[in-house]
Amino acid sequence: MSARLTIEYDGTNFAGWAAQPGQRTVQAELERALQTVLRHPVALTVAGRTDAGVHASAQVASHAGEAAPLGSLNALLPADVAVIASEPAAEGFDARRDCTSRAYRYRVLARPARPALDRARTLHWRYPIDRAALEACAALLVGTHDFRAFTPADTYHVRFERDVYAARWLVTEHDVLEFWIEADTFMRHMNRVLVGTMLEVARGRRSLEQFGRLLDGAPRAQAGPTAPACGLCFAGAGYGGRRLLSRPG
Repeated sequence: MSARLTIEYDGTNFAGWAAQPGQRTVQAELERALQTVLRHPVALTVAGRTDAGVHASAQVASHAGEAAPLGSLNALLPADVAVIASEPAAEGFDARRDCTSRAYRYRVLARPARPALDRARTLHWRYPIDRAALEACAALLVGTHDFRAFTPADTYHVRFERDVYAARWLVTEHDVLEFWIEADTFMRHMNRVLVGTMLEVARGRRSLEQFGRLLDGAPRAQAGPTAPACGLCFAGAGYGGRRLLSRPG
């Protein structure tokens, strides 16, 4: 017997997903609540581990045993974590191992005035921005590329190629831009460095051609800055080859 959770959380006050001694983490809060409800220890596996400050709107996790009642589980969780669904899954379902794609969203508020709303979930960009350049950068990402320029040089990764299935920038409301990307897997800080580098192109500080050359395994020092964690959100996990971003948004 296995169970599957769909979770949303505001990562602002968490030290990331993964349990760490002495740190407040999403995994620790969920496992504590599950243990109380199910009356036995529970170990969660997650589709995509998120760093400190990163949010999730549709994170997927799994655990052995029966599914916990949704109401009881949410009653024990803090206000910045909510379980959207808690349901039985196929025997042996593993949220990480069985996942065939992950999707992320990054929000940018592109205007001179600083935000008062959503400032904990949006990057404020006060400089001029070329939206066509952003869209051209995103188009270059689709396919298989060597993304070592977009992860810290001091890394545990041994494979730097990633298969990007979809990438696009959308205008969702006045002055708010969203970068959506879906790939097989992601490396540490990969999306945040991609955003930081694409914004340099949009500001005219590097060319589209220079950005494209970074996708051939350039060193980290040649890419742009790491965008803040606050704008990034884990937006979903695909299973059985199902694509999440087949339609815009």
